[in-house]
Amino acid sequence: MSRLDPADLQGNILRGYPQPHAAYLFVGVDDAGAGRAWLGELVREVTRESGFPSGLASTLNVALTYKGLAALQLDQAKLDAFPEDFRYGMAARCHELGDVGPSAPSKWEDGLGRGEAHVLVTLYGAEKGVRDQRLRECETRVREDRGLRIVGNPHRADLLPKAREHFGFADGFSQPAVVGSDRPAHGAGVQQRFRRWRHLRLGEFVLGHRDEDGVVPGRDVALLHNGTFMVWRKLAQDVPLFRRWMTELAGDDPHEFERVAAKVVGRWRQGASLVRSPDLPTEAGRGKGFTYSKDPDGLRCPLGAHVRRANPRDALGWRTERTKRHRIIRRGLPYGPRLAEGASDVEGKRHERGLIFVCLNASIARQFELIQSHWLLDGDAFGLGRDQDLLVAPADPEGKMTVQGRPPRFLAPQEQLVTTRGGEYLFVPGIAALRALAGD
Repeated sequence: MSRLDPADLQGNILRGYPQPHAAYLFVGVDDAGAGRAWLGELVREVTRESGFPSGLASTLNVALTYKGLAALQLDQAKLDAFPEDFRYGMAARCHELGDVGPSAPSKWEDGLGRGEAHVLVTLYGAEKGVRDQRLRECETRVREDRGLRIVGNPHRADLLPKAREHFGFADGFSQPAVVGSDRPAHGAGVQQRFRRWRHLRLGEFVLGHRDEDGVVPGRDVALLHNGTFMVWRKLAQDVPLFRRWMTELAGDDPHEFERVAAKVVGRWRQGASLVRSPDLPTEAGRGKGFTYSKDPDGLRCPLGAHVRRANPRDALGWRTERTKRHRIIRRGLPYGPRLAEGASDVEGKRHERGLIFVCLNASIARQFELIQSHWLLDGDAFGLGRDQDLLVAPADPEGKMTVQGRPPRFLAPQEQLVTTRGGEYLFVPGIAALRALAGD
């Protein structure tokens, strides 16, 4: 274990980029020598944690799939050092993730989940034009090399007005407080006795550093040091269905529409938690630390609301002891044009829209997969039986969401609002590891 060297850590991990426009380019490596030479060029362009890039016009970062590491002809012993979840990949774990039916890997976009994608180049730009120009340059470089190929189409994502996602909710501000992230620990770190809070240990997200169990993941594997694992998922959102469904549940009352939608998500569109304001929408307290200790029965924020499931905080007992090892850092952005209020279903289906979901964690299985399979797609942890997260679960004619109250309300049947279009598990190396992979 050693102290973190920000110059060896890729950017956008501990602190998110402020640039509002992103592009994701997947590349296949057909010749190991060509792939290593290209990585050697990219290392010089990679944006790092040192010198936070708030004023940069654009940024560039690199991640690799397991198949990508193999395509570079990495030694088998080093390949075997990577965890099983990463080696298997997202498509192989589709049933645990709820990627079935219209979300099944057989229906994913070209190049995703089939072993063709080896390297992911992520670009951020302060302006769309800057982002697109950087993307064109990367595409041209790949096309000029016979040992490389572009996989599928580039994926673009852009921050929507007021930092909303397509269902209309403020997003991206609730993140774990990690050592070195500059986020306040209260409500977002680890809860201790006497209302004290501390930051999460770095090893929960960056390999080679001590985690919450006192273990140093990747301690004996130099290639893993200062790296992390990325989950990349393209999630299509059915905005017309969401609006139509909320209207059916709420009737003609626009205030009831907002209330029902807030109960499903667990916060108001402006961002404030229902724990702080259960009856009236507000921006007060948005993003501020809070817990569920004063709402154990879900009378303010339903036990099965999306944000309460995704981050139960202290809701599972023993303060945050049962949830502190299952946090993720999210770095996603919406894709597709915003659908105007009052737009018809025909207009809504003219363009696909959704979220490029990106999260970072030291263990895909313990962090992302546990949240997805045990908290979002299963109700047992919250005493809800078969209830799943109404926002992201597959369609189920017998599915429902229980909104606690006196009396309780049941939202049913369970429609499919979000469909997976594809995804990959990736490794984000430290700078020294990138140089090693390039053969430097």
